[in-house]
Amino acid sequence: MNDDPEKRSEWRAIFYVQARVALLFVPVVASLLIIAALAGNERKSVPDAIDRTVTSSVK
Repeated sequence: MNDDPEKRSEWRAIFYVQARVALLFVPVVASLLIIAALAGNERKSVPDAIDRTVTSSVK
């Protein structure tokens, strides 16, 4: 295999750019995980007997 220093620096530069782009997505992924965790806490294990969203079912 060729141990060309120029080739190594090119790969290092490519890796550096990819790492910086990946860091841009960390806050996006973290915020989506927080939103999913908060939305998941609102689910009920047992549904209500009366559907309060339908006006005809509540008399």
